[in-house]
Amino acid sequence: QVQLVESGGGLVQPGGSLRLSCAASGSIFKSLRMAWYRQVPGKERDLVAPITQGGSTYYADAMKGRFTISRDNAKNTVYLQMNSLQPEGKAVYYCNARPARLRYWGQGTQVTVSS
Repeated sequence: QVQLVESGGGLVQPGGSLRLSCAASGSIFKSLRMAWYRQVPGKERDLVAPITQGGSTYYADAMKGRFTISRDNAKNTVYLQMNSLQPEGKAVYYCNARPARLRYWGQGTQVTVSS
């Protein structure tokens, strides 16, 4: 069983940066592909960025150059560095395996981008 706890969200001005962390319990973390997801009220949860067990990443065009996903398998932690945040980045951010597993969803961390 894996428990995921997200942290690092908050209020940031447009153009600002945040670094999110996702701490995982459980020995299988190293064997999981992981990802960050986000959700705004009334919409489905969307993929932000995935990362393989070995650290290979992928970014959609909207995130490329601004977001960086990384992981530290020794610390059982996945990170999401977000730069140049814009108001459309406001959402609750979650981490999960890739593909996501229902029982792994945590509480998420709220990111608000506003002046």
